[in-house]
Amino acid sequence: MKKQHRFSIWYAILGVWLVLLLHNMIASAFLVKNIPYSEFVKLVEEGKVAEIAISENDIQGKMVASEDGLDKETLFRTVRVDAEIAQLLDANGIKYSGRIQSNFLGTLMSWLIPIALFLGIWIFMMRRFQQQSGFMQIGKNKAKIYMEDDVGVHFADAAGVDESKQELEEVTAFLKEPERYTRVGGQIPRGILLVGPPGTGKTLLAKAVAGESGVPFFSLSGSEFVEMFVGLGAARVRDLFKQAKEKAPCIIFIDELDALGKARGVAMTGGHDEREQTLNQLLVELDGFDPNVGVILMAATNRPEILDPALLRPGRFDRQVLVDRPDKIGRADILKIYLDKVETEANIDPEKIAGMTAGMVGADLANLVNEAALLAVRRDKRTIGMAEIEEAVERLVAGLEKKNRLINADEKEIVAYHELGHALVAMALPATDPVQKISIIPRGIAALGYTMQVPTEDRFLLRKTELQNRIATLLGGRAAEELVFNDISTGAHNDLSRATDIARSMVREYGMSSRLGQVYFAPPRQAQFLGTAAEAGREYSDETAQIIDEEVRRIIDDQYAVALRILRTNRDLLNKTAKTLLVDEVIAGDALQDLAGAVQAPDPEETVVPDAARRIAAA
Repeated sequence: MKKQHRFSIWYAILGVWLVLLLHNMIASAFLVKNIPYSEFVKLVEEGKVAEIAISENDIQGKMVASEDGLDKETLFRTVRVDAEIAQLLDANGIKYSGRIQSNFLGTLMSWLIPIALFLGIWIFMMRRFQQQSGFMQIGKNKAKIYMEDDVGVHFADAAGVDESKQELEEVTAFLKEPERYTRVGGQIPRGILLVGPPGTGKTLLAKAVAGESGVPFFSLSGSEFVEMFVGLGAARVRDLFKQAKEKAPCIIFIDELDALGKARGVAMTGGHDEREQTLNQLLVELDGFDPNVGVILMAATNRPEILDPALLRPGRFDRQVLVDRPDKIGRADILKIYLDKVETEANIDPEKIAGMTAGMVGADLANLVNEAALLAVRRDKRTIGMAEIEEAVERLVAGLEKKNRLINADEKEIVAYHELGHALVAMALPATDPVQKISIIPRGIAALGYTMQVPTEDRFLLRKTELQNRIATLLGGRAAEELVFNDISTGAHNDLSRATDIARSMVREYGMSSRLGQVYFAPPRQAQFLGTAAEAGREYSDETAQIIDEEVRRIIDDQYAVALRILRTNRDLLNKTAKTLLVDEVIAGDALQDLAGAVQAPDPEETVVPDAARRIAAA
C-alpha cells in the first residue's frame, strides 16, 4: 500500500528556508568581496594578490586568503585611491591590466539556481494541493483504482455469506468468460445492489468479486460525487464511466449509495439541488452503457428503503443481493478466519464462541478477536485463551469494566438485589435465554452491574409468551428493589425503556392484544427515514390511541406482577445469594448452575398487585 502524503504549510516554510540557504551559499562562492584600500596595499606588499584589473574608480582582482589552514583564491574589489598605483604593483611584481575581469557565469548562476529551485518547490506544492483538495480538477472522479494485484481479496476471505457469494458467482463468470452469455443472447445485470446491516461484509464481497475476476476495481463513496460546485458531481459521474469503459472489463463499486441515491423531491431550501443532478446523470449513464462491454456497477447500502425508485427498476440495479447477519455456522466460519491470524490456545472452540455472539456481524467478530489479543498482551501471554475471548465478549456487550469506580455500600446492595432480580426471574420462567454471569462490577458509561444472558441458538420468530417473559425478566430488577427495600431507584431506566418497546411492538405491530385484534398500527418504516412521518401523523383515531396506551400499560403491569410473584416465592434464596454477591461481586460457572437449580417456580394461585396497578384502581 502506498503511503499517502498530505500537503502541509511546513513544506512551504522548508522550501523557502532551503532557497535562502542555497542563495547565501552561492553568493558566498560567486560574489566579490569588498575590502578597504589599506588592506589591499597590505596584501600587495605581502604578495597575496595574484592579478588585478584597474579601472578609473575601483580595483578588482584575486587575492589569496587563508581559511582553516588552506590558501584559497577569492575575488575582491576596492576603491582606487592612489593614482600612482602602477609603481606599487611593479615593485611587487603583480600582473595588472586596465580591463575589469567579468564574472558573468557566477552572477548568472547565483540568480538562476534560486529561481529554478523556487519554481520547482512551487510546482510541487501546487500538485500536492490539487491532489488533496481536488480543486482545479473539475469533473475528475476521485475513485481509487485497484488493479488485479492490488485487490488481494477472494471469496475464501468472505465467510458467513454463502448465499450472497452464490449470487455473485455469475458476475465473476461473466467477467471471465463473457462470450458464454453473449452467445445465447443473455445479458448480465447492469447493476448489483448489496443490501444489509452495517459490518456484514458488503464492501469485502465487492472486492472479492474483483479479486476472483482479475479485473480492475474502481472504489469510491457516494458522498464523493456531491460537492459545493453545481454540476461537478455530474461531471465526475461522466468521467468515471468514461474511464471504466477504457479499462473494461472492470467493476465500479459505490459504497454508501444512499448518500447519492436518495429519493428525489422538492429541495427544502429551494433552488437547484446538486445531489439530484448527480443522481440524474448516474441514471443516464446506467441506461447508456452497453452491458456486454464488461463494466459491472456494484453498490452497497444499509438503507435501501430511502433509495430513489428509478435506481431500482430493471435495467439499472436489476439484482439486489442481501448480505444479512450471519447465523451460528456463519459466525463460526468468520471466527476461524480471524483466529487463524492470531496465536491461540488449543482449547479455543469457534462454535462455542459463535454461540456466545448471537446477532454480531463480521466487523463485530473481527473486533472481538482483536480485543482478545490485546487482553492477552496486557496479561503478558503469548496466546489467546477462552478467558480472553469471554472477557472480550463482555467488554463488547456491557462495556469496559471499571473496578476503580467507588460505590457506597447502600448503592452496592441495591445493585446486587437488582441484578439478582433479573437473574432469578429469567431462571424461573421458561423459554428465556440462559444466564451466563451476574456481576455488580460497574461497566460502560452508566451500568453499575449487569446480568449476562446469552442465547443458545439464533431465533427468527418469538412467541407471545416468550416476549412476555422477556418483559418480566427486564422488570425483575425493579421488582426486587420494591420487594426488599419497599422503594425503587433510577437504576431501571434502561430496563423500563426496553420493556416498553417490546410491549408497544406487541400491541402495534404484532397484533398480540385481544382488545385491538389483528390490526397493524405502526407507521410505515419508510416514512421515518424520509422525514414525512411527523407530517403524515398516525392513521387511527384518538380512541384507538388510548386503547393502545392502556394495552401497553396492562402488559407491563401484568409482567411486573409475575416478576414480583417469582421473587416473593424465592425471597430466602434472593437474600442469601445477595450476601454472596456483595462479597464475591461476580457469580458464574458452577455457582450459577447451583443457583439455577435452587430457583422455585412461582405459585400460580398467588396474585401480587404492583404499586402502579393499585394507583390505577384507586384512581
